[in-house]
Amino acid sequence: MTEPPAPREPTSPTEQLGTAVGRRAERRLRARQRAQRTAWFGLGMFGLVGWSVAIPTLLGIALGLWLDARWPGRPSWTLTFLLIGVALGCLNAWYWVRQESRRD
Repeated sequence: MTEPPAPREPTSPTEQLGTAVGRRAERRLRARQRAQRTAWFGLGMFGLVGWSVAIPTLLGIALGLWLDARWPGRPSWTLTFLLIGVALGCLNAWYWVRQESRRD
């Protein structure tokens, strides 16, 4: 069997617009064909986002407490790693939400 030829890149603005509209219509059709998401899905996504922020935050706090016990000093390691953990958790949550929104 031979593979179909790869689609060529649109060159004119009209072709680019047509390609963009076609892709958007395909996404919309796929979303309609997919089963409707239930409240359980929303709760699961809410939990996933919550845990993706909570776990890095708690790990940052634990690392900060350990470092404060080992090397106490002027900078608070706990506060520093708390902020780093929250930032990493928010990036992680943003990634999951973006992945889910791309599927639609």
